[in-house]
Amino acid sequence: MGTEGMDEASNMKVVLKHYVSGSAQETDMHLTAGTMKLKAPDDSNAVVVKNLFLSCDHYMIFKMTKHDRYADPYPLGSPITGYGVAKILDSAHPDFAIDELVWGITGWEEYSLISDTTNLIKIEHPDVPLSYYTGILGMPGMTAYVGFYELCAAKKGDHVFISAACGGVGQLLGQFAKLHGCHVVGSAASPEKVDLLKNKYGFDEAFNFKDEPDYNATLKRYFPEGIDIYFDNVGGKMLDAVLLNLRANACVVMCGMITHYHLEQPEGIHNLPLMVNKEARIQGYLAVDYYHLYPKYLETILPLIKASKVVYVEDVADGLENAAKALVRMLSGRNVGKQVVAVNFL
Repeated sequence: MGTEGMDEASNMKVVLKHYVSGSAQETDMHLTAGTMKLKAPDDSNAVVVKNLFLSCDHYMIFKMTKHDRYADPYPLGSPITGYGVAKILDSAHPDFAIDELVWGITGWEEYSLISDTTNLIKIEHPDVPLSYYTGILGMPGMTAYVGFYELCAAKKGDHVFISAACGGVGQLLGQFAKLHGCHVVGSAASPEKVDLLKNKYGFDEAFNFKDEPDYNATLKRYFPEGIDIYFDNVGGKMLDAVLLNLRANACVVMCGMITHYHLEQPEGIHNLPLMVNKEARIQGYLAVDYYHLYPKYLETILPLIKASKVVYVEDVADGLENAAKALVRMLSGRNVGKQVVAVNFL
């Protein structure tokens, strides 16, 4: 339904019912109805948007728990927030105009009032799928770009390992590494994902970590000469095994640690002393601190997309009524590709 000339609209939203303990469940959230004023308050610098696509990301489990080691929790009864793509319906901000398309943090609802526009980014290239701005052209894309091109200093012929390689970040990291002339191996959680890594994304090798009882032995099999660069998306026992298999002067880039996110007491890492003898380094980072490089990233990635030199797989759920299910599905590793929720049409 159009909103032209309307002052207020009905607004379905996904809210957190209670805080998560352990793994997230659909019942931790529920869909509720409300209304939304479609006018941005005067002198507020806020914008009112119609949400088009929402991104399901692993960091969101932090905000669904009571403990705040990593991020402030979502307020109970309020819409969940996360990255999304939206169209501006009204603006009190001089830098944003009605009908412009943007990506950034928004609410899990049909319409949102965005008061903090600090990291709201205009979409200047609408000639690619808009859902891409939740992934390859959004935060996950920047995470992959910064990790590979800005932090790890990869060289042609380097041996690269990527865990959770079929996700929104991992699938890009592998393709960037292959374009750079590296030997790339990825781990994933199902035979279907292993097939994607090898036959869709062009990884040299891939394995299902669920079939591997001894990660150290697995890595020695795939990297008999050792690992130069590890992009860590999981942490835990896989990270510990990687540390045993690093080459001298190796680099471990910490993209995420999804095996730890649901734990109230994170697991310890036992093999860190090896970093000293191997003169290796570990680098953690947040993509948001590198958003000033976004124009440079677009100059790199858009030609690769249009020339089909980089491919991107999405797993799209239709409608807010399926948003909670999609988020839980992603958090449990059952998605195939970048998990997205389609909310509204333009």
